[in-house]
Amino acid sequence: MQQPPINALLRGLELELEEGDRFIGDPGEGRGRLFGGMVAAQSTMAAQRTVPEGRLHSLHAYFLRGGAYGEPIHFQVHRIRDGRTYTTRRVVAEQGGEAIFSLEASFTRPEEGGEHQVQMPDVPPPESLPLWEDLRADFFRGELPPHVQAFEARVPEDYDGSEQRFVWLRARGDLPRDAWVHAAATVYASDRTLASTAIAKMGYRRGTVGVTSLDHALWLHREPNFDDWVLYVSESPAGHAARGLAFGAMYTREGVLFASVAQEGLIRRLRAREGSR
Repeated sequence: MQQPPINALLRGLELELEEGDRFIGDPGEGRGRLFGGMVAAQSTMAAQRTVPEGRLHSLHAYFLRGGAYGEPIHFQVHRIRDGRTYTTRRVVAEQGGEAIFSLEASFTRPEEGGEHQVQMPDVPPPESLPLWEDLRADFFRGELPPHVQAFEARVPEDYDGSEQRFVWLRARGDLPRDAWVHAAATVYASDRTLASTAIAKMGYRRGTVGVTSLDHALWLHREPNFDDWVLYVSESPAGHAARGLAFGAMYTREGVLFASVAQEGLIRRLRAREGSR
């Protein structure tokens, strides 16, 4: 029986305890450079495993080196602070004896307080939009790792040409009722679309530039839930010196803003020979 695509991501989130606060994870199968969202989600899981109380509310991370598929990743968690309300963890992910990713995450207990949010953009419902794979058949042709298919994505026909971009995301399969898993899934999904948003704003075409994520930040305003459609809105306010900055916002189908994201990526023109591949 064929397993739902979300299972490939869930297997990657099942970290094994090595000793103390050190864990080991499998990035799964794939070709080329490891998708950064996977190592970010695994690092988030490692940090959560050391926090007895509280939920993730923010993280700040740096992509240090490109990771690889088919080789285990070791996650060392450092307990920076255990406060009455806030808890801080640092995670360093290593592969092949070298650090490839670092993350600082903050956790908090629920607290009463004021609230506000910007309104969700007025966009068509996901059922009325085509699958991203259908619009980008050349990109999705059989070479992507299994976990990249974990989320169904639907976008408008003019997605590549729009100033503010949006994509509807939904898990392809069932996620367990586990707050840690939904938080890690949100971190994973937050690495989608941001780089392409900056590329489009710079006027580049796909296949003419090489892209590497440099840093990534995420704030959870509310507890995330990927059991239903999530709207991911992104825009790029600035690009300079081969770097592009993009901001993202995640809304529930009902219009509740539950996550904000920021990412800067290295965007370099490929040489003529590389671009023609």
